[in-house]
Amino acid sequence: MGASMTAWATRLASAELAAVLPRRWAHTRGVASRAVALEGVLRGRSDLLVAAATLHDVGYAPRLAVTGFHPLDGARFLRDEHHADERLTRLVANHSFALLEAQERGLGEVLVAEFPLLGDPLLVDALVYCDMTTTPDGHRTTAPARIAEITGRYGPDSVVGRFIQRAAPQILASVGRIEAALAAQPR
Repeated sequence: MGASMTAWATRLASAELAAVLPRRWAHTRGVASRAVALEGVLRGRSDLLVAAATLHDVGYAPRLAVTGFHPLDGARFLRDEHHADERLTRLVANHSFALLEAQERGLGEVLVAEFPLLGDPLLVDALVYCDMTTTPDGHRTTAPARIAEITGRYGPDSVVGRFIQRAAPQILASVGRIEAALAAQPR
């Protein structure tokens, strides 16, 4: 995979997001930057994480929005149009506990059937950490602040608001595990 996968992911995400959704692109760049900083924690899987972080929101691109559920739309785009690595598509499809939102949307069975959760808890947690500690503008934040921002932006009774409140304990646990792994790294 390596640097070529990361460069490909950056070109693809930029082409789909930069011009039409500049704020989403700023968030994406921030999430990818967070992913780069986790190299020591992931031991050989950081390139996959950086690629997933770079592509995690590609499904927001208007031309890709088929179902309106960006993790599924993005993963299908990567699989069907780009024949992307299966681990990458599964990470994109399931980023930040997307299954809980898929269930809210009536797409839970579809997501699980097409893109089962990757059996690499550290990598899954790392992507949650990167996404949930990055603001919409690409800056660092805390997971509680990010959860509050999402709830406030969409409203607590919206599909996204209900999902993020339901996912909050799992998000906080994932972020906590990565923060503990970072703290354990030699300096």
